[in-house]
Amino acid sequence: MASQFIRLHPNDSVVVALEELPSGTTLAGAAPDGGAVVSRDPVPVGHKVAVVAVAAGAPVRKFDQIIGFATRAIEPGEHVHVHNMGMGETFDRTFQVGSGARDAGMIPAERRAPFQGIVRPDGRVATRNYIGVLTTVNCSATAARLVADQFRGAALDAFPNVDGVVALTHGLGCGGVQEGDGMDILRRTIGGYARHPNFGAVVIIGLGCENNQLARLMEIEGLAAGELLQPLIIQDAGGTAATARLAVERIRQILPRVNDVRRQTVPASHITVGLQCGGSDGYSGITANPALGAAVDLLVRNGGTAILSETPEIYGAEHLLARRAVSAGVADKLVDRIKWWEDYTSRTGDEMNNNPSPGNKKGGLTTILEKSLGAVAKAGTTNLEDVYKYGEPVTSHGLVFMDTPGYDPVSATGQVAGGANVICFTTGRGSVFGCKPAPSLKLATNTQLFNRMRDDMDINCGPIATGEAGIEEIGRQIFEAILATASGRKTKSEELGFGSDEFAPWQIGAVM
Repeated sequence: MASQFIRLHPNDSVVVALEELPSGTTLAGAAPDGGAVVSRDPVPVGHKVAVVAVAAGAPVRKFDQIIGFATRAIEPGEHVHVHNMGMGETFDRTFQVGSGARDAGMIPAERRAPFQGIVRPDGRVATRNYIGVLTTVNCSATAARLVADQFRGAALDAFPNVDGVVALTHGLGCGGVQEGDGMDILRRTIGGYARHPNFGAVVIIGLGCENNQLARLMEIEGLAAGELLQPLIIQDAGGTAATARLAVERIRQILPRVNDVRRQTVPASHITVGLQCGGSDGYSGITANPALGAAVDLLVRNGGTAILSETPEIYGAEHLLARRAVSAGVADKLVDRIKWWEDYTSRTGDEMNNNPSPGNKKGGLTTILEKSLGAVAKAGTTNLEDVYKYGEPVTSHGLVFMDTPGYDPVSATGQVAGGANVICFTTGRGSVFGCKPAPSLKLATNTQLFNRMRDDMDINCGPIATGEAGIEEIGRQIFEAILATASGRKTKSEELGFGSDEFAPWQIGAVM
C-alpha cells in the first residue's frame, strides 16, 4: 500500500487509486519491478491504473483474478475502465471443488459470544419484537396499511417491548399462474415472514378472489391460525374498512401478550446474518466486503450463520466459493444456479454483465467479474455448507448461499424469509436501506461517504484503505456491532424508519 494507490496482488495488471490522480502523476513503486508509473490520464479515486502493458484481447487481472479483457492495447499509466476493458469471451474457471475447505476453528459452546435475545416458546431466538400485517395480494395492501397506521405515534407507549406494527405489502398475488415457480416463491416468502421469530404475532390479509388464496398459502406453508397468527379475508369481513377495524381490534387484544417478553443472554449461534452489498464502488472489495468477511468468520466460529446471496453478483467468482464447498453436491447446486441465470438472461435478451450499475461504474467498477470478486469477499474464508432456493428456510449453521437476484430489496427479502435476523449491508456510493422485521447495519466502504451520510451509515470501513486500521480490526468492530444490534441497539436505518417499503418478493414468470 502507498499513499496514492493500493496494490492488491503482485500479479495484478492494475492498482487502485486512493486519491484523484491528475494526468502526469508519478506513482512511485507502482510497477511490478518496483519502478515508477506515470499516469497518462486523469484517474478518479477508486478507479484502476494499468501498471503493465496489456495487449488487445489479453486478460486484465485484479485480486490475482481475471476481471475482464482489454478491448484495445493498454499502456502502463492508463486509466483502465469501460473505454478499454470489457467482458470478452467466456473463460474457464478452475473449480477445484473442496480444495479450500478447512476447519473453521469452532469455539466451544460454553465460550461463545453472547447477546441479549428474545427466546420464543418454541426455542427460536428473536432480535426484534414486531407485529406483522402481511398481505396475500396487492389488493389487500391498503387494508394492511390502514391497520399499521393505527399504531403509530404514542399508540404503543403502554407496550414498550413491542417494536412496532409493520405492514409489509407487495404488488404480486394475482395476474399470473395459480401454481408454478412464481407462486411457489411468493408463498415461500410470505410463509417465511409469517414464521419469522422477529414477529411476535402476525395478521395475514387476503382479498378473497386472488390466485394466491389465503387458505392454500397456509396449507402449503404449514401455517396454523391462532391467537398469534390471524387470517382475514376482505370480501368475507365486509370490505376494506371493516377488515381494518377487525384487524386493529385483534391486534389490540394480543398486544399485552406480545409485550410480555424480556431479553436474556443467549449464544451468538442464534444469529443469522444476511450479507448484502449495494451501491458498490472500487473500494467495496478492498475495505467493507473483506471486513464483513472477517466478521462472518468470527460469527461462524461462534456457531452462527451467514447467508451470501445475489447470484448475478457472484458470476465469475463462483469457482472461489466452490473450492470451499463441503461436498461436490453443494458445489453442483451452486453451479446449477449460475447456469439457470445464464439461461434466464439469455431467454430475456439480457446478459450477466448488465451489472455493474451506472453508480458502480462511476465508483470504479468496470465489469461484473470485478464486482463479483469483491462481492464474495463478504463471505469470509470458512466452508460453504449448503445452497438454498430463494426464501427457503435456512437450517444449516455456518456460511450458506441463497439464490436471489442482485437487486438489494428483493435479495434481502429472500434472506429474511429464510430466517436472517440481522442484515449487514456494505455500500460505497451510499445505498439507504432497511428490512423490517430484521435490523440492517450499513457499512461504508470509504471515509468520505461515511462523513457525508452519517445519518445512514453505522460503521466506517474507510480506514482500511488508508492503513489506519486492518481488516481484522474492522471485522471485529462489525462483529461486536452485530451482537449489539441483535441485543436491541437500534441501527441508523431503524432510527430513520426504513424497513416497511423495502419488502419486495422476487417476481418471476409471466404476468397475464
